[in-house]
Amino acid sequence: MANKSTKEEQKPRGKERLSHKHHHLNKKAKSWAREWLDAIIFAAIAALIIRAFFFEAYRIPTPSMEKSLLVGDFLLVSKMNYGPRTPMSVGIPFTSVHIPDLTVPWVRLPGFENVERYDVVVFNYPIDHDVISEKTNYIKRCIGLPGDTLSIKDKIVYIDGKPTKTFPTMEETYLVTVKERLRLSKARVEQAGGKIFQAVDQGKYIVNMTKATAEEMRQWSEVQSVKPNIYPKDYNEFQNSRFTFSNGITGNRDQFPAVVVPYKGETVHLTDQNWHLYENIVERYEHNKVSKLGNDFTINGVKTNEYTIKQNYYFMMGDNRDNSEDSRYWGFVPHDHIVGKAFIVYFSWDNNRMLPRFGRIFHLIN
Repeated sequence: MANKSTKEEQKPRGKERLSHKHHHLNKKAKSWAREWLDAIIFAAIAALIIRAFFFEAYRIPTPSMEKSLLVGDFLLVSKMNYGPRTPMSVGIPFTSVHIPDLTVPWVRLPGFENVERYDVVVFNYPIDHDVISEKTNYIKRCIGLPGDTLSIKDKIVYIDGKPTKTFPTMEETYLVTVKERLRLSKARVEQAGGKIFQAVDQGKYIVNMTKATAEEMRQWSEVQSVKPNIYPKDYNEFQNSRFTFSNGITGNRDQFPAVVVPYKGETVHLTDQNWHLYENIVERYEHNKVSKLGNDFTINGVKTNEYTIKQNYYFMMGDNRDNSEDSRYWGFVPHDHIVGKAFIVYFSWDNNRMLPRFGRIFHLIN
């Protein structure tokens, strides 16, 4: 009897050990799950902080910066250079979902440099209607700085009367004429790095290419001449433009009249003739209520023709000069729309060949 009692007493202890083991395993599993959850939350917070204040990745979707940047380039943009902006909108992190038109109070933190001429800059497309940070991201080269007088004559950009720097990777269109009864090979042009935009006449082609490719093409046996394709001075490309800014300009992409890039503290005299230059600045970017009748303006209930600019502005252009919709068309970029400075291509994908462009990986942008 004593032995039987001892065995019966041992049975619950075995169950207790099994229960204790299951409890230990459950506790360990919960601990492991919590560690992973904590790690994921920490990683997400770290990613949000890095994305908001330090670096962000972007992809080039259009050819407006070729050959400096190619379609399929993936690049990193530094927000520290010009100073990161604190969050402007309320939404779901890592998505484009946000509360439309709701801007929260924000500031730009100090950076370690100003936007310089020829910087490749990512910015929010100014004329979009949304919270600034939720507007479409554009990338262009800064050509005009606040206070510059900018003009374009025969494709050459002048700042304060002096021609600006050009880059070997810049593309423009050229008029290529071939010898009689010959034609220009599309495959050969593309192999050289150019692209035939159109055949304009018998034996004449408009080709988009760099200056180096144009020089090479001049040596081809079938080519008679290669000349820059320049719009004439009397061609008004901007007539009936859909953009407020360029709709009031008489000129074209190659012949652009002198404009002063607005700067903080500048007082401008508003007229019916120059209102197209400042309309978006005064109303959209600097949030004033304006009523206008001819040369008479009422700003925030005060009748006046004078307006003092509240922030700096920039004139941006694509390196693919004849295939870029930029400040020549839609106007100046406000400082509060500046996102950051592009500095490196970390990966590049050639969609035509379905292969990476290994030569562009870790390519510095300049």
